[in-house]
Amino acid sequence: MFKINIFLKRLKLTRWLPLVSIFLSFNICAQKIVKVGMAQIFCLDSDKSGNLRRIENAVLESKEQGAEIVVFPEMALVGWVNPDAHHLSKPIPGEDSDFLAQLAKKYSVYICIGLGEKEGDKLYDSALLISDEGNILLKHRKNNILTELMEPSYSKGNGVQVVQTKFGKIGVMICADTFKEDLIQQMSELKPDLMLIPYGWAAKVDEWPEHGKELHGVVKNISERIKCPAIGVDLVGQISKGPWKGLTYGGQSVAYSKSAELVHISKDRDKDIVVLEIEL
Repeated sequence: MFKINIFLKRLKLTRWLPLVSIFLSFNICAQKIVKVGMAQIFCLDSDKSGNLRRIENAVLESKEQGAEIVVFPEMALVGWVNPDAHHLSKPIPGEDSDFLAQLAKKYSVYICIGLGEKEGDKLYDSALLISDEGNILLKHRKNNILTELMEPSYSKGNGVQVVQTKFGKIGVMICADTFKEDLIQQMSELKPDLMLIPYGWAAKVDEWPEHGKELHGVVKNISERIKCPAIGVDLVGQISKGPWKGLTYGGQSVAYSKSAELVHISKDRDKDIVVLEIEL
């Protein structure tokens, strides 16, 4: 900008400086792009060490494609509605979040990921946003916890939040939170520039790939209602315990633009690591 000012002065066109400044500022804002990695990974219930290995491999693969933010599914460390999470999960901050923070710092990327969180005898279905310096910027606890699917059930979170980052304001919700009108309205009032949503979207095997359309509709609704890009990342795998034992996570992670236009749908029932340029 400074060099442009000097150039215009030399041409004795300084009267155009205010207009040029406004134009350039508008143009820069209008073209703000962030590269978001959608890490649709396979998750094996209770295989924490294996899942952590798959998570690191996905971070590396995303980074190699230029990702600045990498988004993972819900309960990606031990599996969703898996009662083993009561003894496998750790407090936050703690062993699990420290490992993820080290990954974010090692590969210089933001990480958004769903994981279990222990607080005393309570288990929360939580999601973190971690900076590229390894700092936890935001922790969201799932509100809509579907208590009938696991015994003992997850404990309930409270409300939604956003955090200011170098990319703008980022909001995080988890899967069934996006069904709740009050939570959507709360998030809309916070005016995030980008929504990141870990999912555990499951159905009977014979309901895929058709069931993916429901996921796409839910994420599109978030984009429309909150008026920002929305990235929903699903698991690949299968629920191994409880009332929904045998239901399959079908992938088909999805991204919508700030104008609620479809940007990308990931593979059906298969690992898929893709990096998208998202305009904020």
